[in-house]
Amino acid sequence: MSFTRTLRAVGGAVVAGALLFGAAPTALADEIRGDQWPLTAFDAKSVWKESTGKGVTVAVIDDAVNGSHPDLKGNVLPGRDFNQGGVANQESVYDHGTGMASIIAGHGHGAGDSQGVKGLAPTAKILPVAIPGEDDVPTQGEDSLAEALKYAADHGASVINMSIDAGVLTEEDKEALSYAIKKDILLVAATGNDGRGRLGDLPSYPGVVAVGAVDKAGQVWGKSNYGPQTILTAPGTLIRSAAASKPYRLASGTSDSAAYVSGAAALLRSKFPDLTAGQIANRLVKTAGLPPGQAGTKLPDPHYGYGFIRPFRALTQDIPTGSKNGPLKIPKDELAPSTGGATAPGASTVGGSQASEESDSGLGIGAIVGVAVGVLVVVAIIVIAIVVVSQKKNGRNGPPPGGFGGPGFAPQQPGPYQQPGPYQQPGPYPQQPSASGVYPPAPPTQPPPHFR
Repeated sequence: MSFTRTLRAVGGAVVAGALLFGAAPTALADEIRGDQWPLTAFDAKSVWKESTGKGVTVAVIDDAVNGSHPDLKGNVLPGRDFNQGGVANQESVYDHGTGMASIIAGHGHGAGDSQGVKGLAPTAKILPVAIPGEDDVPTQGEDSLAEALKYAADHGASVINMSIDAGVLTEEDKEALSYAIKKDILLVAATGNDGRGRLGDLPSYPGVVAVGAVDKAGQVWGKSNYGPQTILTAPGTLIRSAAASKPYRLASGTSDSAAYVSGAAALLRSKFPDLTAGQIANRLVKTAGLPPGQAGTKLPDPHYGYGFIRPFRALTQDIPTGSKNGPLKIPKDELAPSTGGATAPGASTVGGSQASEESDSGLGIGAIVGVAVGVLVVVAIIVIAIVVVSQKKNGRNGPPPGGFGGPGFAPQQPGPYQQPGPYQQPGPYPQQPSASGVYPPAPPTQPPPHFR
């Protein structure tokens, strides 16, 4: 299989020239950290008081990674290279995989790690899994994506970042994606950088969190691909990250946005280890934001999804656990009786599909409902007969006030995206889920960053 693996040349990405670590003056080193505007926008210092991603492994299916980079050293596992064989933590040519790893789990360097690139989850571990690019002739397996997914799933990853264009998915790829989903791994994929209104096979696959890009103002980047499968957006313009062939790179693209979502997922999986992948996605969705001027937007929106991530809120707000699958659609082979995860009544999935859930007893929900309805019908007939006989005896005809059976069944309980709760507390940029899916935007005059 041939990949436009890293989206590195798509959409006019901007890449910075090389900097020499030894020769870089302090001011220049400080500038690298200062260039990381998403950390300021997210209020990363407050975020890291809640979680740093400790104990979580994020697989990066991409180029191999330069695990010796000063901003990554110690955070990168050996991994595996499905392109050339061997380990995947010794890259020195291609920059993209190293960039994604640093956005997720870079720790910086220097006094107090104050210099260089710092990731959103600086104590998480990166499992690099290299696959062939479009110009590579793979020397390993025939279906590298499927092999990479299974390897990541079997080697401790609880989040998998895929800032790649995988082209047309094979049946083996789909089986591997479903395999990872069954192992409760959160799958994150970039939507792509062509500015087109259609997503590729990978970000469209059920259960994958498709991520688009926004700029500093929270506005969708013009080259971010979009479509109804988009679930979230994240910073993706002028993103500073580490590199393999040179110390640093500066780029724009949905690749970087996906990496920020994977970093946020690592923070959440560290703080809430008992939540399923779908429930982690639920926290990201419930706390996502929209820029000013987007009032009345019906969500999920093809461009924004449910909005851009706000990690601090996702970590701190009191949000109902929700159903096992949260906002994620589930592959057809996963629509089977569920044995784990909290379930909220009326839980819905993105795109209007609803996962089929059955009870653990011998009877399915449909059968139980059928039996209950049958019993109610019999009871109703008996009641009607008694009432009719009683009315005839008392010289009255017709039904009792309100009709037979009273006012009817109580309305169904609202689903997880309709429930009012503490996560609706107003803030500088309030976002209040409602039955109609409208998330009111923040007043533009309030000072905290949109992403906080």
